[in-house]
Amino acid sequence: MTLPYCKNFAERAVAVGVQTVMVTDVMQRFSDNFNTFVLDLESMNLEIAVVTSAVDVSGHETNIRVLQGTTVMTISLTQYSPWAMCKKRAFDIVVSLIALLVSAIVSVPVAIAIKLTDGGPIFYMQTRVGRRGKTFKMIKFRSMVVNADKMKAELAEENGQKGRFIFKMKDDPRVTKMGKFIRKFSIDELPQFLNVLKGDMSVVGPRPPLPEEVAQYDQTYATRMLVKPGITGPWQVSGRSNLSREESESLDVSYVQNWSMLGDIVLLFRTVGAVVTHKGAY
Repeated sequence: MTLPYCKNFAERAVAVGVQTVMVTDVMQRFSDNFNTFVLDLESMNLEIAVVTSAVDVSGHETNIRVLQGTTVMTISLTQYSPWAMCKKRAFDIVVSLIALLVSAIVSVPVAIAIKLTDGGPIFYMQTRVGRRGKTFKMIKFRSMVVNADKMKAELAEENGQKGRFIFKMKDDPRVTKMGKFIRKFSIDELPQFLNVLKGDMSVVGPRPPLPEEVAQYDQTYATRMLVKPGITGPWQVSGRSNLSREESESLDVSYVQNWSMLGDIVLLFRTVGAVVTHKGAY
Protein backbone atom coordinates (compact mmCIF):
# COMPACT_ATOMS: atom_id res chain seq x y z
CA MET A 1 0.00 0.00 0.00
CA THR A 2 1.02 3.64 -0.41
CA LEU A 3 1.01 5.99 2.57
CA PRO A 4 1.71 9.71 2.08
CA TYR A 5 4.22 11.28 4.43
CA CYS A 6 2.51 13.04 7.33
CA LYS A 7 2.89 13.89 10.98
CA ASN A 8 2.76 10.78 13.20
CA PHE A 9 3.56 8.65 10.13
CA ALA A 10 5.04 5.83 12.25
CA GLU A 11 1.91 5.46 14.40
CA ARG A 12 -0.28 5.45 11.29
CA ALA A 13 1.86 2.78 9.63
CA VAL A 14 1.68 0.53 12.69
CA ALA A 15 -2.08 1.04 12.93
CA VAL A 16 -2.63 -0.37 9.43
CA GLY A 17 -0.31 -3.32 9.98
CA VAL A 18 2.78 -2.13 8.10
CA GLN A 19 6.06 -3.93 8.92
CA THR A 20 8.41 -2.42 6.33
CA VAL A 21 8.39 1.18 5.09
CA MET A 22 9.91 1.68 1.62
CA VAL A 23 11.12 5.21 0.92
CA THR A 24 11.15 6.36 -2.73
CA ASP A 25 12.30 9.48 -4.55
CA VAL A 26 9.04 11.19 -3.65
CA MET A 27 10.50 11.51 -0.13
CA GLN A 28 13.49 13.53 -1.35
CA ARG A 29 12.07 16.77 0.02
CA PHE A 30 12.25 15.33 3.55
CA SER A 31 15.90 14.24 3.30
CA ASP A 32 17.15 17.06 5.54
CA ASN A 33 15.22 15.49 8.41
CA PHE A 34 15.85 11.89 7.43
CA ASN A 35 17.61 11.06 10.72
CA THR A 36 14.47 12.04 12.61
CA PHE A 37 12.27 10.06 10.22
CA VAL A 38 14.38 6.91 10.62
CA LEU A 39 14.53 7.23 14.41
CA ASP A 40 10.75 7.62 14.50
CA LEU A 41 10.22 4.41 12.50
CA GLU A 42 12.87 2.47 14.40
CA SER A 43 11.30 3.43 17.74
CA MET A 44 8.12 1.67 16.55
CA ASN A 45 10.11 -1.43 15.45
CA LEU A 46 9.42 -0.76 11.75
CA GLU A 47 11.95 -1.77 9.09
CA ILE A 48 13.03 0.98 6.70
CA ALA A 49 13.83 0.18 3.06
CA VAL A 50 15.17 2.97 0.86
CA VAL A 51 15.36 3.12 -2.94
CA THR A 52 19.07 3.86 -3.25
CA SER A 53 18.65 7.11 -5.18
CA ALA A 54 16.29 8.59 -2.60
CA VAL A 55 18.57 10.00 0.09
CA ASP A 56 22.07 10.04 1.51
CA VAL A 57 22.12 7.46 4.31
CA SER A 58 25.78 7.56 5.23
CA GLY A 59 26.34 6.69 8.86
CA HIS A 60 23.56 4.10 9.03
CA GLU A 61 23.96 0.33 8.83
CA THR A 62 22.61 -0.67 5.42
CA ASN A 63 21.84 -3.87 3.52
CA ILE A 64 20.76 -4.39 -0.07
CA ARG A 65 17.78 -6.67 -0.75
CA VAL A 66 14.98 -7.19 -3.24
CA LEU A 67 11.54 -6.09 -2.08
CA GLN A 68 8.58 -6.82 -4.35
CA GLY A 69 10.84 -6.93 -7.39
CA THR A 70 12.65 -3.68 -6.57
CA THR A 71 16.25 -3.49 -5.35
CA VAL A 72 16.26 -1.47 -2.16
CA MET A 73 18.58 -0.63 0.68
CA THR A 74 17.38 -1.40 4.21
CA ILE A 75 18.51 0.87 7.04
CA SER A 76 19.15 -0.18 10.62
CA LEU A 77 19.99 1.95 13.64
CA THR A 78 21.38 -0.88 15.74
CA GLN A 79 21.70 1.21 18.88
CA TYR A 80 17.90 1.28 19.14
CA SER A 81 17.34 -2.45 18.75
CA PRO A 82 14.83 -4.09 21.14
CA TRP A 83 17.73 -5.79 22.94
CA ALA A 84 19.53 -2.46 23.44
CA MET A 85 16.35 -0.91 24.82
CA CYS A 86 15.93 -3.85 27.23
CA LYS A 87 19.46 -3.26 28.50
CA LYS A 88 18.77 0.44 28.97
CA ARG A 89 15.58 -0.32 30.91
CA ALA A 90 17.41 -2.81 33.13
CA PHE A 91 20.12 -0.21 33.71
CA ASP A 92 17.46 2.36 34.67
CA ILE A 93 15.80 0.03 37.18
CA VAL A 94 19.03 -1.10 38.85
CA VAL A 95 20.50 2.41 39.12
CA SER A 96 17.21 3.86 40.41
CA LEU A 97 16.77 1.23 43.12
CA ILE A 98 20.36 1.69 44.30
CA ALA A 99 20.02 5.49 44.22
CA LEU A 100 16.77 5.49 46.21
CA LEU A 101 18.17 3.12 48.84
CA VAL A 102 21.49 4.94 49.22
CA SER A 103 19.91 8.41 49.21
CA ALA A 104 17.27 7.52 51.83
CA ILE A 105 19.66 8.66 54.55
CA VAL A 106 19.50 12.14 52.98
CA SER A 107 15.98 12.14 51.54
CA VAL A 108 14.16 11.43 54.81
CA PRO A 109 15.74 14.34 56.77
CA VAL A 110 15.27 16.63 53.75
CA ALA A 111 11.58 15.74 53.51
CA ILE A 112 11.09 16.50 57.20
CA ALA A 113 13.00 19.80 56.91
CA ILE A 114 10.91 20.93 53.93
CA LYS A 115 7.70 20.21 55.83
CA LEU A 116 8.91 22.06 58.92
CA THR A 117 10.05 25.09 56.89
CA ASP A 118 6.58 26.39 56.01
CA GLY A 119 4.16 23.52 56.47
CA GLY A 120 3.71 23.20 52.71
CA PRO A 121 3.89 20.03 50.60
CA ILE A 122 7.13 18.07 50.53
CA PHE A 123 7.01 17.35 46.82
CA TYR A 124 6.49 19.53 43.77
CA MET A 125 4.71 17.92 40.82
CA GLN A 126 4.92 19.40 37.34
CA THR A 127 3.54 18.22 34.01
CA ARG A 128 6.30 17.30 31.57
CA VAL A 129 6.29 15.61 28.17
CA GLY A 130 7.90 12.21 27.74
CA ARG A 131 8.50 9.74 24.93
CA ARG A 132 6.29 10.22 21.86
CA GLY A 133 4.45 13.14 23.48
CA LYS A 134 3.08 11.26 26.49
CA THR A 135 2.65 13.63 29.45
CA PHE A 136 3.49 12.67 33.02
CA LYS A 137 3.88 14.27 36.44
CA MET A 138 7.55 14.81 37.22
CA ILE A 139 8.24 14.75 40.95
CA LYS A 140 10.87 16.77 42.81
CA PHE A 141 11.50 17.87 46.37
CA ARG A 142 9.87 21.30 46.70
CA SER A 143 12.57 23.96 46.78
CA MET A 144 10.37 27.05 46.42
CA VAL A 145 7.63 28.81 48.34
CA VAL A 146 4.14 27.37 47.97
CA ASN A 147 2.90 30.13 45.62
CA ALA A 148 6.00 30.07 43.38
CA ASP A 149 4.06 29.48 40.15
CA LYS A 150 1.90 32.56 40.76
CA MET A 151 5.01 34.70 41.27
CA LYS A 152 6.68 33.45 38.09
CA ALA A 153 4.96 35.79 35.59
CA GLU A 154 5.81 38.94 37.55
CA LEU A 155 9.44 37.91 38.11
CA ALA A 156 9.85 36.91 34.46
CA GLU A 157 8.68 40.33 33.30
CA GLU A 158 10.95 42.11 35.79
CA ASN A 159 13.96 40.12 34.57
CA GLY A 160 13.26 40.41 30.84
CA GLN A 161 12.27 36.77 30.49
CA LYS A 162 8.58 37.22 29.76
CA GLY A 163 7.32 34.54 27.38
CA ARG A 164 10.25 32.20 28.00
CA PHE A 165 9.30 28.63 28.86
CA ILE A 166 12.40 27.97 30.94
CA PHE A 167 12.57 30.70 33.57
CA LYS A 168 15.86 30.77 35.47
CA MET A 169 17.38 33.49 37.61
CA LYS A 170 20.13 33.60 40.16
CA ASP A 171 19.02 34.52 43.68
CA ASP A 172 15.41 33.65 42.82
CA PRO A 173 13.35 35.06 45.75
CA ARG A 174 10.95 32.13 45.48
CA VAL A 175 13.63 29.63 46.53
CA THR A 176 13.58 28.84 50.24
CA LYS A 177 16.73 28.54 52.36
CA MET A 178 16.28 24.80 52.40
CA GLY A 179 15.62 24.94 48.67
CA LYS A 180 18.97 26.64 48.01
CA PHE A 181 20.76 23.86 49.86
CA ILE A 182 19.05 20.96 48.08
CA ARG A 183 19.42 22.65 44.69
CA LYS A 184 23.12 23.25 45.26
CA PHE A 185 23.69 19.50 45.59
CA SER A 186 20.85 18.47 43.20
CA ILE A 187 19.08 16.71 46.08
CA ASP A 188 15.77 18.08 44.79
CA GLU A 189 16.12 15.74 41.78
CA LEU A 190 16.25 12.51 43.83
CA PRO A 191 12.47 11.77 43.76
CA GLN A 192 12.69 11.57 39.96
CA PHE A 193 14.10 8.07 40.38
CA LEU A 194 10.48 7.16 41.18
CA ASN A 195 9.55 8.48 37.71
CA VAL A 196 12.23 6.20 36.28
CA LEU A 197 10.84 3.14 38.08
CA LYS A 198 7.37 4.01 36.76
CA GLY A 199 8.78 4.06 33.24
CA ASP A 200 8.12 7.75 32.53
CA MET A 201 11.81 8.68 32.52
CA SER A 202 15.29 7.21 32.13
CA VAL A 203 18.29 7.84 34.34
CA VAL A 204 20.06 9.40 31.33
CA GLY A 205 18.25 11.12 28.50
CA PRO A 206 17.16 14.49 27.07
CA ARG A 207 15.88 17.17 29.44
CA PRO A 208 12.15 16.63 30.17
CA PRO A 209 10.40 19.52 28.37
CA LEU A 210 7.27 21.46 29.28
CA PRO A 211 4.16 21.09 27.09
CA GLU A 212 4.55 24.73 26.00
CA GLU A 213 8.05 23.99 24.69
CA VAL A 214 6.98 20.93 22.74
CA ALA A 215 4.24 22.92 21.01
CA GLN A 216 6.97 25.09 19.45
CA TYR A 217 9.26 22.27 18.27
CA ASP A 218 10.17 21.89 14.62
CA GLN A 219 10.88 18.44 13.19
CA THR A 220 14.56 18.47 14.17
CA TYR A 221 13.92 19.30 17.82
CA ALA A 222 11.09 16.75 17.86
CA THR A 223 13.83 14.11 17.60
CA ARG A 224 14.38 14.40 21.35
CA MET A 225 10.81 13.15 21.90
CA LEU A 226 11.63 9.74 20.44
CA VAL A 227 13.23 8.54 23.68
CA LYS A 228 12.37 8.92 27.35
CA PRO A 229 13.62 12.10 29.06
CA GLY A 230 16.31 11.69 31.70
CA ILE A 231 17.17 12.82 35.21
CA THR A 232 20.56 13.71 33.81
CA GLY A 233 21.90 14.11 30.31
CA PRO A 234 24.26 16.15 28.16
CA TRP A 235 22.70 19.44 29.33
CA GLN A 236 23.31 18.50 32.98
CA VAL A 237 27.06 18.13 32.50
CA SER A 238 27.43 21.06 30.10
CA GLY A 239 26.23 24.00 32.15
CA ARG A 240 22.58 23.28 33.09
CA SER A 241 21.03 26.64 34.01
CA ASN A 242 23.83 28.49 32.19
CA LEU A 243 22.74 27.05 28.82
CA SER A 244 20.29 28.74 26.49
CA ARG A 245 17.19 26.87 25.39
CA GLU A 246 18.67 26.39 21.91
CA GLU A 247 21.96 25.02 23.29
CA SER A 248 20.13 22.60 25.56
CA GLU A 249 17.89 21.31 22.78
CA SER A 250 20.81 20.95 20.36
CA LEU A 251 22.67 18.81 22.90
CA ASP A 252 19.58 16.65 23.35
CA VAL A 253 19.15 16.07 19.60
CA SER A 254 22.81 15.06 19.31
CA TYR A 255 22.36 12.68 22.25
CA VAL A 256 19.41 10.91 20.61
CA GLN A 257 21.14 10.59 17.24
CA ASN A 258 24.37 9.22 18.76
CA TRP A 259 23.05 7.26 21.74
CA SER A 260 24.97 4.32 23.19
CA MET A 261 24.91 2.44 26.50
CA LEU A 262 28.55 3.35 27.09
CA GLY A 263 27.69 7.00 26.46
CA ASP A 264 25.01 6.84 29.17
CA ILE A 265 27.51 5.44 31.67
CA VAL A 266 30.02 8.19 30.82
CA LEU A 267 27.34 10.87 31.25
CA LEU A 268 26.34 9.36 34.61
CA PHE A 269 29.90 9.62 35.92
CA ARG A 270 30.25 13.14 34.53
CA THR A 271 27.06 14.06 36.37
CA VAL A 272 28.72 13.20 39.67
CA GLY A 273 31.44 15.71 38.85
CA ALA A 274 28.89 18.37 37.87
CA VAL A 275 27.01 17.87 41.15
CA VAL A 276 30.19 18.09 43.23
CA THR A 277 31.31 21.30 41.50
CA HIS A 278 27.73 22.74 41.45
CA LYS A 279 28.22 23.59 37.75
CA GLY A 280 25.25 25.66 36.56
CA ALA A 281 23.18 24.82 39.66
CA TYR A 282 20.90 27.59 40.95
